[in-house]
Amino acid sequence: MTQPDRITKKAMRIDASVTSISWIPSEAISGLSTKLPFEMGVAHYDQAPPDVVTDLVALRDADKFRFANQLRGWAEVEDGRIVKYGQSGGGMIGATTLRIGSKEATFQAVALSDLHPEPTVSETEVTFVQTCGGRTGVPAPRRVRRPPFVQFSAPLAWTTLSLTLRADGTVRQEMTGASPFPRHWVYDSAGKLLSKSGVIDFNNWYRRAFGKHSPWGDRDSPALTTEVESALERQLSIELMQGSAKPKIRNVKKGAAITEQGEAGDELFLVLDGVVRIEVDGKRLAEYGPGSMHGERAILEGGKRTSTIRAVTDCKLAVAGAGEIDRDALIELSSSHRREEQD
Repeated sequence: MTQPDRITKKAMRIDASVTSISWIPSEAISGLSTKLPFEMGVAHYDQAPPDVVTDLVALRDADKFRFANQLRGWAEVEDGRIVKYGQSGGGMIGATTLRIGSKEATFQAVALSDLHPEPTVSETEVTFVQTCGGRTGVPAPRRVRRPPFVQFSAPLAWTTLSLTLRADGTVRQEMTGASPFPRHWVYDSAGKLLSKSGVIDFNNWYRRAFGKHSPWGDRDSPALTTEVESALERQLSIELMQGSAKPKIRNVKKGAAITEQGEAGDELFLVLDGVVRIEVDGKRLAEYGPGSMHGERAILEGGKRTSTIRAVTDCKLAVAGAGEIDRDALIELSSSHRREEQD
C-alpha cells in the first residue's frame, strides 16, 4: 500500500516596529521674536533623545520629547507566502511647560486621530503606514487673509512611518513624511537609532502647518532623512556645543561650497541642520546630515582640504578652530572619513 506524500509547510512569524521621536534642538528656532521665550527660559529646548530607546512612556513622562509615533506590524509566512498580517501602535503626545520666575504652567498638546491607510499586500510582502501627531500645546499667532487678519492657533506636527515585512524575513523601516518642524529621529525594532530628518524649516512650519497643509487635510510633507552619525561624532558635537568656547554659527545656501578640494583650511564643521555632500575630484561620494563632522583631515594632514564639501540644502553649521577638539579624537574621526578609499 502506497503511503501518501507528506505535505510540509515552512511557517514563521515576523514581528517588527518603527518609532519616531520628535524634539526641539537649540538650533531649530529662528527669528528673534520666536527665540526670545526660549532664551529667557520661559520655553525650553530639548536634550537629544538617547541612541537606544527602551521605555517610550518613561521618556514622555520625563518630558524628553514633544511627540512620538510607533508603528508595529506582524506577518505569518507559510511556504514563502504571507498568509496573515496585522498592525498596531499609535501616537504619544506630550505637553508644553512655560515658566516665568518661580511659576510655571503646563499646556497639554492635542493629539489628532491616527491615520492608518489600508496595508499594501502581495504574496511576498506587506507594507503598513501610520501617521500620528497633533497640535502643539501653546497657540501661536499667524496671519490670515480675512479679518481680523491674525488668528491664534497651534501649528500641527506629525510623522508618517512606513513598515514593510517581507516573506524572506527582511524588514524595511522608513519615515516617508513629516512636518517641517521639529527634529524627528527614527528607531528600529530594537529601539536603536536608525535615521534622522535632515532639515528643519521652522518659518515654513510656523506659517503654514495648519488645516489642509497636513495629512489631516489634503497633503503630507515628504521627509528628507539622513543616516546616523557615529557615536564619536555625537560625543564631539556635545563637547563642541556645550564647551566654554562657543563655536561660530554659519549659514550656507543650497549649492554653495563649504570647502574646496586643494585649498588651505584649518576649520572643523559640525552640521547642525541640513545635508552636505562630499566630493573628490568632481565625484560625489556621500551625503551627511545633522550631527556629522567634517574638515578634520586638513587639520591633520598639512592644512589642505582633501575634498569639497557642498551644501545639498540650506545648512546651518557650527565652525570650530583646530585647537578646540582633541587631536587624538580627530585622528579617530579621520580614519572613518577616508571615503575615496572606501569607495
